[in-house]
Amino acid sequence: MAIIESYRMEDYLDLSEEELDRRISTAKEAMGDRLLILGHHYQQDDVIKFADFRGDSLKLSQEAARSQREFIVFCGVHFMAETADIVTGDDQKVILPDLTAGCSMADMADLYNVERAWKDITNIAGEANILPVTYVNSTADLKAFCGKKDGVVCTSSIAEKVIKWALDRTDKVFFFPDEHLGRNSAFKLGIPEDEIIVWHRDAPLGGNSENAIKKAKIILWNGFCSVHMLFLPKHVEYFRERYPGIKIIVHPECRREVVAISDLCGSTEYIIKTVKAAPPDTVWAVGTEINLVNRLRKEQPDKTIFFLSPTVCLCSTMYRIDPQHLCWVLENLVAGTVVNQVIVPVEEKRWAKIALERMLTL
Repeated sequence: MAIIESYRMEDYLDLSEEELDRRISTAKEAMGDRLLILGHHYQQDDVIKFADFRGDSLKLSQEAARSQREFIVFCGVHFMAETADIVTGDDQKVILPDLTAGCSMADMADLYNVERAWKDITNIAGEANILPVTYVNSTADLKAFCGKKDGVVCTSSIAEKVIKWALDRTDKVFFFPDEHLGRNSAFKLGIPEDEIIVWHRDAPLGGNSENAIKKAKIILWNGFCSVHMLFLPKHVEYFRERYPGIKIIVHPECRREVVAISDLCGSTEYIIKTVKAAPPDTVWAVGTEINLVNRLRKEQPDKTIFFLSPTVCLCSTMYRIDPQHLCWVLENLVAGTVVNQVIVPVEEKRWAKIALERMLTL
């Protein structure tokens, strides 16, 4: 169905905040129980205030599947909308308000290069001796790759458990796309540093010798989150010097040197729950995305909460989901037009779902 002329995206760019709020609320009310709006924790306040649920990517996808709502508007990034399409029913439609909202980390690992690496690794180590594990922050075709290769998906909250599950079944794990989550999880399992190698996608054999590949238990793709790479050991030291007794809590996508000197490390949900449960008047420095930290500060006024870095770095692709795009997709839905639907191909969806279901059994 063609987009109605009056609902062109460019017509929304100059609307005031008040007008956007009014029109989004009106459209949401008009759609009623046919619509579910999901908001990732890193979303800006002007968008997440309209969400029916907020959470991390997998939790939101599971909410979408449970809801059985016809239209799922996912205020997140592209891989999240793909995951929602994988786990929801054929009669549900997943919409991403701005299709350019991607994830730089997810984009660092593409199927072509992962398959090339897999061929190199298995030629040396043997395919029976390795399993692939992909972080949920990855494209649907990589999740499908893991499904086909007896591998699995993981979230930041259970990466350690998933890697242990894999190593109980085989000799090696090929972990992508986030090097730092993989390394932090491997260290928790007590895997020696000389049995962890990094695969540099542009170098022959990933920049490793055949002997190093044979010896390795964990092979890490050299991907990273640009937001979490912002945090440095000197930032932890700065807050410790100025605020004796402060608690430092960081996300496991942070580099190992930061995690090692922090008090606590865990997923977004873990960070939220831990800070909320802390006693009044405690002082925290939080190493994760700024929108989440600011929201925690507002919602926990009895605590002092700092952003761990002096440099503010937004998740810029997440920030592309704005009230203008949200209003545009909702008003088109009211008019009977679906725009920006995210559709994972059937065969890809089938294999990706298998990899996700292996994770959920854990």
